[in-house]
Amino acid sequence: MNQPARWIQSSERGASAVQRSKRLPFLKFFLRYPIFLLAFGPPVFKSAVAGDTSQAHFDIWNIIQVGWIALIALRAIVRLASAKSITMPRQVRSILKYPIMLGFLFLLSVTYSPGRIISAEYAILYFLSLICFIEFVSEVYRNPPNWMQCIFQLRLVALLLVAVVFITLPLAPSLVMQAVPGAGIRMLGGTVASMAFYPEIIAIISAYTFLYSLESRARSALLFLVGLACSLAAQTRGVEITLLIVLAVLAIGWAKMGSRSAYLLITGFVSVMLIAGVALVALGPESIWRTFNRGQGTDSILTASGRTGVWADQIGYCLTHPQGMGYIAGVRTFRRRDYSTNLHAALTNIGGTDSAYMQVLVDAGWLGIALYLIMLEKTVALGWRFAWKYSPANLAIAREVYHPLRCALLVLMFCLVEGIESSVYVLPLFGSFYCQNIIIAIILGASGSVIVASRPKHPSVAI
Repeated sequence: MNQPARWIQSSERGASAVQRSKRLPFLKFFLRYPIFLLAFGPPVFKSAVAGDTSQAHFDIWNIIQVGWIALIALRAIVRLASAKSITMPRQVRSILKYPIMLGFLFLLSVTYSPGRIISAEYAILYFLSLICFIEFVSEVYRNPPNWMQCIFQLRLVALLLVAVVFITLPLAPSLVMQAVPGAGIRMLGGTVASMAFYPEIIAIISAYTFLYSLESRARSALLFLVGLACSLAAQTRGVEITLLIVLAVLAIGWAKMGSRSAYLLITGFVSVMLIAGVALVALGPESIWRTFNRGQGTDSILTASGRTGVWADQIGYCLTHPQGMGYIAGVRTFRRRDYSTNLHAALTNIGGTDSAYMQVLVDAGWLGIALYLIMLEKTVALGWRFAWKYSPANLAIAREVYHPLRCALLVLMFCLVEGIESSVYVLPLFGSFYCQNIIIAIILGASGSVIVASRPKHPSVAI
């Protein structure tokens, strides 16, 4: 058994006691850290906007969404302005400069955007979100949260939104589900809550807490099955594959805890293979293949439902226009009719790239995607470092951040892999955008806590 695993097993009971003693009541937690309210979105009970979304369009739901983030951002601005100094470790500050620079690129793109109002509005929303995240990261050094409670609260938000989807189903089924040729009825969640994101968050967090006994195993198992069932109801092949990858990584990491865990993992893997073999014989390979590909042909699968053609087109454009197309509005204007023929664009009706990375490329050009990738790489590297590194100086705090940090990294892994085929992770006003940034904020905050504990004489840098 490796040293971190042996250490965490020997201190599990004491760490759990420390975590429980610091947990805040439900309402008090959200009042102290309102950044988690952004994870709600909030839900929008309307059909996706039709027509040219590169130009301004307003309704009551837009006002509610913008008002929601504006109130939370205003509170963050007041707290940042009233603070005598903002304390933040150098490693964390070095990461936060990248999203700030990226925001200025988005703002600069307004000058050449074909829909300047839309680009300017989204740039403002981006900075409002960024202010909220910076305020949270600075706040956790003055009032450290229970980091595992942060993870649980994110799961709670996901559960509430999934419940809202099912409440909406009998009242307005067209808002949350769609009939797709070859795929049957898909429970996508629409603008209420993405069923290709929130159920997976529930499943990942519940699987983690089950394996490491961080809560009642009956509750973890039940919530995992709820998340898994809702994920399958969305019938999104890429999401299912990504969830499988993340759960496999989680299982392998858990198996390294000791020989008993490894034996259980091997037994489970063999059992799954046997069940899969029986199903293959009973149902036949053709039936299984039709179910997996949702009635699509091989060509459609190889092109990711037409996405690769769109990506090639966008890369070609950015080779001759390295500054990109303009924040949000650009890709919704250029070749909009061609993109609307894509299956995924037809489902979401937002058009565009269907990839977080391609979205940043067309929004802010090659410099923008470079800044975005560097930020993600440095965030993962920092979180990974402090998920495994311990010293006598930071042993106590490391006990508290060990599980939350590793669980947050798994959730971020899901966002980054699924971001290959979904652009919602970088689009303000989408819950997925806020949740990914909340996870990044948790990683930065928890890692910073370990840095502060390791350097008691020089814990932070004031800015």
